[in-house]
Amino acid sequence: MKIHRTVDAMRSASRAARHNTGRIGLVPTMGALHEGHLSLIRAAKNQCDVVVVSIFVNPIQFGPNEDYSKYPQTFERDSRMLEKEGVAFAFAPSIEQMYPGGALSYVTVEGMSEKLCGRSRPGHFRGVTTVVSKLFHIVEPDLAFFGQKDAAQVAIIQRMVRDLNVPVEIVVCPIVREPDGLAMSSRNAYLDPAQRKSALVLSRTLRRVRQVFDQGERNAAKLIEAGKQVMAEEPSVRLDYLEIADPETLDGVEMVSSNGLVAIAAFVGTTRLIDNILLLPSR
Repeated sequence: MKIHRTVDAMRSASRAARHNTGRIGLVPTMGALHEGHLSLIRAAKNQCDVVVVSIFVNPIQFGPNEDYSKYPQTFERDSRMLEKEGVAFAFAPSIEQMYPGGALSYVTVEGMSEKLCGRSRPGHFRGVTTVVSKLFHIVEPDLAFFGQKDAAQVAIIQRMVRDLNVPVEIVVCPIVREPDGLAMSSRNAYLDPAQRKSALVLSRTLRRVRQVFDQGERNAAKLIEAGKQVMAEEPSVRLDYLEIADPETLDGVEMVSSNGLVAIAAFVGTTRLIDNILLLPSR
């Protein structure tokens, strides 16, 4: 595996690989890799000739009181994992490489970036779409792989790609969960044993919403209320939001008459976790 730390080196390597080999797949990450990331890499290897994994903790998607300074950075461990998976290139740029001094340009998907996590984290999705746009321009992938756990991010990136005619196919891969149901996240490392147990209320809440939905309920407010009753069983976990939205537009819905995204965010101690499920009325 070759590790590239400059934009020019990564761009040159990617273009040479396309010329010599074929389709390029990109898996954007912030490092602290886990089985969820590896599932994206394996999907990329199955569909592409060359896989590029970026490792970059993107400062502009963190708010002033968020966890940028303590976000886990485990580059040596991550590199060993990528080597084992047969990744061709790792792109690990510095902040100065990604955001040269005086940079003033951002990419924003207006009207969507303020929903769900965007409402709680102003500017977050602007940071995400800006860095993903830059990665697309640098690596020039044919396909890019993202996890369903970040469903709002996926919807916003898909809209950005469509609106800006970016020649990349977005591939969305299923959420990978721990055996007890907790969605895998790099931030799970922040949880102590008691918090780790309390965090299971997120997946229990989603399962309850699905259960009530499968019993025939289609009213979003009633489905949300059923979920909030489960959340109330863990008073130490502070709910940020529990919403049902259109998975493509992120607009809230009153009735789940077509596919519905049930999205949840909550604080377990000081750690903010997210999770979601899709409701499919035609099931």
